[in-house]
Amino acid sequence: MNKDHNQLQENDENPIWTKEDFEKAQPAQRVLPKEFFEAMKRTRGERGKQKAPTKQQVTLRLDPEIIDYFKSIKPDGWQTRLNQALKSYIDEHPIK
Repeated sequence: MNKDHNQLQENDENPIWTKEDFEKAQPAQRVLPKEFFEAMKRTRGERGKQKAPTKQQVTLRLDPEIIDYFKSIKPDGWQTRLNQALKSYIDEHPIK
């Protein structure tokens, strides 16, 4: 049994499965359409399509202290914070 089982919150939309539920379960290939599995195919490391492609991927070399600074605030989301900092700089220093 999952060691976090006691922390799970059961509700009507997500009941905790019983032994009988597991015995009745069927493989996904039997109950989901083939189109689902085709849509889920990606090559290793490939990300899904952006819903609204608004950003452009670039390779950028930065000083380690810049990266360390943005990661020190919180490791997750450091690239987003860096992007926001650059936007703020542009707002404060418009090209004339």
